[in-house]
Amino acid sequence: MTRPEIEFAAHEDDAAIRSLLRREPMPGRISVTFEREPDFWLGCKVTGDDCRILVARQAGSSEIVGLACRSTREVFINGTVRRIGYLGQLRVDSRFRGQWLVSRGFAKLKQLHDTDPLPAYLVSIVDDNHEATGVLVRHRRRGFPAFHAVADFRTVAILVNRAKPEFHSDIIISPAHTNELPDVIRFLNLHGAARQFSSYWTEAAFARLSSLGLNAGDLRIARRGSQIVGIAGLWDQSSYKQTIVRAYSGWLKFMTPLYNKGAPLLGRRKLPRPGEKIKSAYASPFCIANNDLFVCRALLRDLLNLARSRGLHTLLIGFDAKDPLISITRDYSHIVYPSLIYLTEWPNGESIHEQLDRRPACVDIATL
Repeated sequence: MTRPEIEFAAHEDDAAIRSLLRREPMPGRISVTFEREPDFWLGCKVTGDDCRILVARQAGSSEIVGLACRSTREVFINGTVRRIGYLGQLRVDSRFRGQWLVSRGFAKLKQLHDTDPLPAYLVSIVDDNHEATGVLVRHRRRGFPAFHAVADFRTVAILVNRAKPEFHSDIIISPAHTNELPDVIRFLNLHGAARQFSSYWTEAAFARLSSLGLNAGDLRIARRGSQIVGIAGLWDQSSYKQTIVRAYSGWLKFMTPLYNKGAPLLGRRKLPRPGEKIKSAYASPFCIANNDLFVCRALLRDLLNLARSRGLHTLLIGFDAKDPLISITRDYSHIVYPSLIYLTEWPNGESIHEQLDRRPACVDIATL
């Protein structure tokens, strides 16, 4: 095979990029493809600002055989807003692995970094992706940035089953209205600062995301009296991002057919078969004042009922493994996808990974 060319993508590459995503599944107990139909660029808009798409192109053809995306975002680090980067959508066609595409790709990203230096980049690698961990972390080559693990993270896929009765308490949950967005933003930023990497919200950000499926009517506000104590959103991105099940492995391969036979009798949703799309949405944003578990449970139940009313099968929510709020997920049937969150830093940076205090991480999985 000829040596692929590394360059930044143009919109004309959209179909070839989407083809790569369809044919390269992510490994794990549930092998899935993360697809971007009908427009790859739409999904990039939720990852942050100034998204740049790097591709490896088969010489002499339009075929894309490698992919990486770099964007910037403002997040809280140790309670202070910092501008950092995000590296995602790392893909290499299986036919071209071991041909130095990753090294050449990082060399190109380093050129971009030198023109717009950032103190660190967030990267998420699922636990079962041993190949990526080996190449990027355990056996990283000269010229790669350093990968520092900073959070043991859990993406929890909660199965949307029967409708649940709301909690009877002094907590009142209601949909947000557009004129309440300033209060929503103040709350998210005030309490988001208590977690590492929580998104810094602005009215401009909400306005931009309203065209990408996150509207005021999708937000739920929990109040105790007149005081806001929690905010949660149901963010459906299925019009431009899809997760397709490709295969089950391990015990799931044998248990899924049995589970699906009994699911209707138990009032539960069936798990998708290989080739089927997971009908899901994200719990995003999701912010609770003072780690109040009761408020957290009430908001999550409200979101699950909202998801059910919209025909969704799964609600995705992310927690640091040490976050006390993760305990609420035990109340529901769910599947856990463990991963590690890394801060990736080029040499001569600020070594932010060494400065982090003990706040739990809160990476918004809807923006990955």
